This record gives sequence, structure tokens and C-alpha cells, in this order.
Amino acid sequence: MRISTKGRYSLEALLYMALLPEGEYASTRSIAKNTGISDGYLEQLFIPLRKAGIVRGIRGSQGGYFPGRAVDKITVGDVLRAVEGTMETVDCIYSRQCPTENTCLSRHTWKELYTEINKCIDTISLSDLVDAYKSIDKEEYSI
Repeated sequence: MRISTKGRYSLEALLYMALLPEGEYASTRSIAKNTGISDGYLEQLFIPLRKAGIVRGIRGSQGGYFPGRAVDKITVGDVLRAVEGTMETVDCIYSRQCPTENTCLSRHTWKELYTEINKCIDTISLSDLVDAYKSIDKEEYSI
């Protein structure tokens, strides 16, 4: 399993929106300018994110996007599944019938890994990412 730019950029865009003051929203142009993600790619990413209720938008020249739910109710898992699909480590775990299901020696390992990945990404909220970002921002670095 590999997280593509869809997953990484979706989280980056949502983090940007979550860091805005309460009640503010952002155009794809402003998100693109501040994150380095292309405006057109953001529009493509927001399609599945809107369908999943993770992002909401306001139409028009003064429109923009904002998180579709409270940031503590949006998990990394929600975002990744919306844009990446399943988080299966191998194709035969849940989505397809495995012809060697009863004799496969490694099936248990793949199922356990899948379960642990999902537990992890489902426990990290967008609010947690905001807090982590803010704590990094406040740290002083010295060499």
C-alpha cells in the first residue's frame, strides 16, 4: 500500500483550511498559492471529498471551500478512503474472493496489517494534525 499524491495533497489542503479562522473558507486559488498544489488538481480532489461530506463549498466569485464537518470529526482514514479507495495491503483481503483463502499461509498477516493500518488512520483526526502543526510552528530550532 502506498499513499499517492491524492491522499497527501488532500490532507494538506484540508489542514490548510482547518488552520483558517473559524467561519472562513478558501478558494482553490488561495489553497494552491499557499500549498503549492495546482488549482486544477485541487478541483479534482475536492470531487470525492465533497461526495464524502469531508469538504463543503460555496459557489460564486466570492466562494470557496471549508471542512464539511468539525475538524475533530474528520479522520485521516476518512480522507484517504475518499480519495484513495480501500487501504488494503493486498487485493485478496476483503474486496475479492481469494482462491487460496483456506490454504494461504500469509493471509492472516495481511489481514492483521490491514486492521492495524485502519486503526491508526482512524484515530488521527484533522484536529490532531492542526495541533501537531501548531506545536511544530512554536518550537525554536537551533543548530
